[in-house]
Amino acid sequence: MLPDATLQLWEQFFPKSESDAYFRTLLTSTPWQQRMRKMYDRQLPDPRLTAWYGGDNGLEWTADLLKIKEAVEKECGIMFNRVLLNYYRDGNDSVAWHSDTLPAGGRHHAIASVTFGDTRLFKIRHKFRKEILPLDVPLAHGSLLLMGETMQDHYEHQVPKTARIVGARINLTFRISDAT
Repeated sequence: MLPDATLQLWEQFFPKSESDAYFRTLLTSTPWQQRMRKMYDRQLPDPRLTAWYGGDNGLEWTADLLKIKEAVEKECGIMFNRVLLNYYRDGNDSVAWHSDTLPAGGRHHAIASVTFGDTRLFKIRHKFRKEILPLDVPLAHGSLLLMGETMQDHYEHQVPKTARIVGARINLTFRISDAT
């Protein structure tokens, strides 16, 4: 139980055979991009590859992404209109501490996160209350994590680099965009 937010984990939401098939398809059919990010006074490549689907600026939904989305929506009772795919090629790929950006509508929405591939730690820490211990959530192949609406207001999260030998991981974060 997290103070100030809800977080739910389904460790084997998708069965292994289905997860294996989705991983292979997403890996080979997604038009992955390495975006640039401004860090202080330099432009640096993101330490992972990404692809956006849905909305005005996103790619057209694929049949597999729609099947995954439908299963997630049915379980969560939430309708999502965008998905960000992150491809972590190995332990050198990561995402730093952050909270997701506040949508144009002025309030955060729930985010559903699906993982295919090798297990990576998803670290969570409270932004303001240092007495709340950080949380490490191993996100395994086929898992579903639902972050409630207030999660981004009160918590930061990251997928850190690791020296451990890990294989590839694809993470899908289903979102609600106020602008279609």
